Amino acid sequence: MNTKISFRDVVKTYPMKDGVFTALDHVSLDIADREFVTVVGPSGCGKSTLMSMAAGLVEPGAGEVLVDGRPVTGPGPERGVIFQQYALFPWLTVRKNVEFGLKLMDLPAEERRRRAEHAIELVGLSDFADALPKTLSGGMKQRCAIARAYAVNPQVLLMDEPFGALDALTRVQLQDQLLDTWSKEQRTVMFITHDVDEAVYLARRVVVMAARPGRIQQVIDVDLPYPRTEEMRLSPEFGRLRNEVWHAVYHQPPAVPAA
Repeated sequence: MNTKISFRDVVKTYPMKDGVFTALDHVSLDIADREFVTVVGPSGCGKSTLMSMAAGLVEPGAGEVLVDGRPVTGPGPERGVIFQQYALFPWLTVRKNVEFGLKLMDLPAEERRRRAEHAIELVGLSDFADALPKTLSGGMKQRCAIARAYAVNPQVLLMDEPFGALDALTRVQLQDQLLDTWSKEQRTVMFITHDVDEAVYLARRVVVMAARPGRIQQVIDVDLPYPRTEEMRLSPEFGRLRNEVWHAVYHQPPAVPAA
């Protein structure tokens, strides 16, 4: 399968009063076209920094990040970014929020509406297309944010703990919704999380990172078929994979102090 996102020997450091903090230390990783990869690790391991590099929001200090073999030099419409904060415009309806990025692309009104309605249907919000964000639950707001990212037809979805602020039941429901949408659209997804169960349930591969300096500790294949189901969450195989990822995350060598 073709490589979609490639991190090549990426380094990122930040100056500190007493030295230098190394956020990422020579990280290399390839993500295949249409692959769903989750990245998990302790706080401060650089997982969000890594995703921000793929988004073009942070520049590496050394090494390079490629999408489709081309260096990332800044944000682009081929990469949709979804954060934990919904960042919806409170004065715009769901439909108008989803259309916002399309408006920036100077698309005709009819095409904007067609694309927006398709994306809204994908995330199950068709009945709320004319609702304002203040009338939506947290899960519905995040679905709106996902629809907005989908509407511009990105090849890559970069998701930074998008379900982290939601209650457990809503979180599980949105995981299933996301996988259902991904199965229909088959985008490349890089999903950052601190939740081990979520990392295993969603991904084909789980990338476990270690902190200070941020680096890849282990990459674990998830040999579970899609579609993922509630029964699968309770299976011995899921439990084995969960334990393997848990051990890789929480039984790491001590972090190295900042230089």
